[in-house]
Parts: sequence; C-alpha cells; structure tokens
Amino acid sequence: METVNSSSIKSGHGVLQLLWKVYRGRWFMAFSSFLIMSAAGATYIFGVYSTDIKSSLGYDQTTLNLISFFKDLGANVGILSGLINEVTPLWVVLSIGATMNFLGYFMIWLSVTSRISKPQVWQMCLYICIGANSQAFATTGALVTCVKNFPETRGVVFGLLKGFIGLSGAIITQLYLTFYGDDSKSLILLISVLLAGISLLSVHTIRIMKVVRQMNELKVFYNFLYLSLILAGFLMTIIIVEKTVPRFSTNEYIGSSVLIILLLFSPLLVVVNEEIRLWKFEKQFELSKSGTTMEATAIELPPNSGPEPDPILTAPRRSQSCFSTMFQQPNRGEDFTMLQALVSIDMFILFLATTFGVGGTLTAIDNLGQIGSSLGYSTTGISTFVSLVSIWSYLGRVFSGFTSEILLQKYSFPRSLMLSLILLISCVGHLLIAFAFPGSVYVASVIIGFCFGAQWPLSCAIISEIFGLKYFSTLNNFGSIASPIGSYILNVRVAGRLYDQEADKQMKALGLTRTEGKALSCHGVLCYTRSFIIITATTIFGTLISLVLVWRTRKFYKSDIYKKFREPQVSESGNDIPLSGLRDAAK
Repeated sequence: METVNSSSIKSGHGVLQLLWKVYRGRWFMAFSSFLIMSAAGATYIFGVYSTDIKSSLGYDQTTLNLISFFKDLGANVGILSGLINEVTPLWVVLSIGATMNFLGYFMIWLSVTSRISKPQVWQMCLYICIGANSQAFATTGALVTCVKNFPETRGVVFGLLKGFIGLSGAIITQLYLTFYGDDSKSLILLISVLLAGISLLSVHTIRIMKVVRQMNELKVFYNFLYLSLILAGFLMTIIIVEKTVPRFSTNEYIGSSVLIILLLFSPLLVVVNEEIRLWKFEKQFELSKSGTTMEATAIELPPNSGPEPDPILTAPRRSQSCFSTMFQQPNRGEDFTMLQALVSIDMFILFLATTFGVGGTLTAIDNLGQIGSSLGYSTTGISTFVSLVSIWSYLGRVFSGFTSEILLQKYSFPRSLMLSLILLISCVGHLLIAFAFPGSVYVASVIIGFCFGAQWPLSCAIISEIFGLKYFSTLNNFGSIASPIGSYILNVRVAGRLYDQEADKQMKALGLTRTEGKALSCHGVLCYTRSFIIITATTIFGTLISLVLVWRTRKFYKSDIYKKFREPQVSESGNDIPLSGLRDAAK
C-alpha cells in the first residue's frame, strides 16, 4: 500500500486541512468537554465565598443555609436542561447554560459588592439557584454528548469528565488566588465569567458525531487519564505547600497557575497526535480505494452480512401515546421512553440506593467544618479535610469509571455490584466520624471523598446501559435529583436536628440558656455520633437495595451489552472504513 509521508502534512494546504480536522474531530470535542467540566465546579467552593454573602448582606447562619440549599437544588435538578437537550441543538443548551451562569453569579457579585441595593432573601436564593443550575446545562452539553460519541467506553468517559468537575474547585481556587489574592468577593465575578466564556467558545465544537469505532480508543483515554493524574497530583502538592508555607508570594501564585493551565491544556498533545494518525490513515485509504490494493486491508462484507432486521421493530405500527406504552417496557439496553424508564422498577431501586448512598456522603461533606470544630480541629485542619475530599473525589471518579469499564469488558462484572461495594466502603468513613478518635476525620475525609466521587460515574453509566442513550440526558438529570433529596433527609432532618439537641443538652448541663438568633455550638464526639450511626444504617439499607438491582441485572451484564455499537462504521467524511484499517491506525 502507498503511504502518506510527512511532506503532505507540511504543505500549507495540508496544515490547514489537518488543523480543521483536529478542530472538528471527536478528540478535540472530548478535550472541549474536559475544559467545560473543569470550570463547572463553582458549587463545590461555596464555602470560600459564602462568608462574603453572610457578612456583606447581614444574614444569619439559618439564612445562609437556606441559600446553600437552593445552591444544591439548582446544581442537581437538571431535568429542564435534559428536556431542552432532547428538542434543541446542543449549542442552544450550552448557550442557555452560559447565560444562566453569568446572570446568576454576576447578580450575586453585584449584591455582595453593594453595586445594587440589598436584595431580598428570595432573590438571593433565585440568583444562586439560576447560577448553580447552569452546571446542569454544562454537564448535559458536555457529558451526554461525549458518552453518545464514545458509547463503547462510556464508563471511562464518565469517570474522566466527572473527575475533571471534581478538580474544578481546586483549579478555580488557584486561579482566583493568582488574580485577586485574598479578595474572595472577586471570586464570584471570576465564576460568572469563566464557565460562560468556555461554554460559548465550545458551541461549535461539542456536538453529536457519527460513531467511528477505533481500536485504540481506550488507550487514548488512558493517556488523558495519566495527564489528569499529573494535574491532580500537582494541585494536591500546591494545596499542601500553601498550608505549610507562611505566605505565598504573587510570583509563586502566578507560576503555579501557569503550570496548572499548561497541564489543563496538555491533553491537546494527545488530541493532535491521534488526529494526525487518523488523517494519515484516511489518506492511505483514499489512495488504496483509487488503486488495486484494497483486498489487503478491507474486509469484504457479504450483502446480507449485516444484522437481521427485527420483524417486530420493522413491522408497521399504529401511533400510540407515550402513556399507553409506559408499562410496556423494552428489554434492558434498548431505548426506553422517558415514562417507561421513570416507572421502571430498576430506576426506582437505583434512585433509592443513590438517595441514601450519595445523600449520606454529601451530608458528611457538608458538615466537615462543623465536625472539625466540634472535635477541636484547627482552621488549617478543617481546610485540609476539604482539600482531601476534593482530590479523593476526583480519584474516586476516575477509578470507578476506568475500573468498572475494564472489569465489565474482561469479566462481565456488573457496574451495579461495584456500586454496592462503594456504598459499603463509605460506611467505614461514616463510622470513623460517629466514633471519632484523634486523626480519624482525616481518614474519613479520604474514604468519604473517594466514595462520593466513585458513585457518580457508576450511576450515570448504569442509567445509560439499562435505559439506552436516546433519552439519557433527561434520565441522567432525573437520577441526580436523588442527591438533594438524600441531603435534605439526612443533613437537615437528621444531622442538623440531632446536633442542635446535643448542643441544647450541653448548654443545660452548664446552666446556660439559648440566646435567640445565635447559632448553637456543640463540642465533643457525641455531637455527630447518633447522626452518623443513622447515616451508616441508611447506607447499609441502600447497599441491600442496590443488591436487588445486581440480582435483577445479572443476566444483562453477562451479555455483550455493547454489541449494537460494533457494526461496521464509516468515517466522518462518509467513506467506509474497514475494521482492519482501524486496527492498523491504532498501532
């Protein structure tokens, strides 16, 4: 076969051709998704700027907690973004998300800097709900599109993208420290501009593309993983250094931020290298197609070698309303309608398990500050807990995504069983808080951060595999509602109330009376003992519930669930690409 030498790439026309191919390719689309997710974590750093909201607007702790609840509500209730994604082009979803992000956080910035009159509490709740909900639009645009473009490696895709959103809090914090120093009010302005700008720049890049099977696809994602691990390790190192060095200079902050940006853009090297490989192969294929050497590389497919059409699916049907078919559910792995999925027993079991699983870990994360204070940890120690949760949340996301994909493909190991194991491991972290001893909260932060992160890629992948990809954007956002529901039950109704009860007991024992409008303060292990015993029990219950899903889907995961994606594919230009040629390109 003739080969394409490097001189064709070096020519002016060839360079332009290659640059356009890179920009419009699947791998640059994946890179753009990484950038969006790495800027979509404003809700994870609420603690950094929440003090400014409280002090600037004169709110008490109860009011601030109410605003925090609307933040969680906006970030996790993304059904609207999913429904819009079903009926509009992706650029509409990304543009709406960018607009909401800018308006929501910009109004908060105007409020805390007194550039507008003091807003009512309901207005602040609305602002932060709108701003936080932009995260759902960004996630829908980036994550849902990526998994549809790489359906055979969806666990890996979920792990990487969820991992980048886990790192986003640390990335944004480092950039803010470089640009603004200790001016945390300006962080809100940075948040309002950053995600909006990246989303608008990506509207032409992130799109649903024709699936092209590439034999080294998993290897490319591993390269992305290695680079993200280096980024995570550098962020962890910088965080530790900042906690130990008395004062970081401006030049040191600038240097660290430049390195962070370089590491964030380092996946471009992988993107360009992979697109050059594919570009060379397509050129070779075009030359072969015009010559006589095709038989050496192409696979001749008989006319009827394709999959037999299902007579039930191809037979003419009468149009039926979605309500009349909602209980006529297809086989697992096929495309469910939204109503069929929502009334499915599998969805109910997964939703219940996630409510108690994610709800328990989220309650622990939201209360880390109070837990540390009650146990006598310093402010530096509490900040370390938050940093550990952030980094280990990232590691949990990429671990569960990549490991579950490998175990599924090699051993047909169900993702639902891995979810059960993660829920069980999280109980160890809860018990370390319930029966705290010196240093136990550090270990608990690692375990809870890891488990919290690991649950997200698994639940997303399970939804996409059982109910199909057709309405995944809406169904995935429905599944995320379990998080604020679990947080409200376990955090507000359980942990908050029991904390106040224990604080009341301590005040009465000291002969003190509660002052109206002043927050209660509790000290000692008993402040959270009962709460986390209850959380442990509910998490064990969620684990048992998830095992029911494991039993129900055992045959499904033993089958080849990605078979329908392994039909002969075509290139983006529309030319047939032989599978052997793709193997050659992968070498």
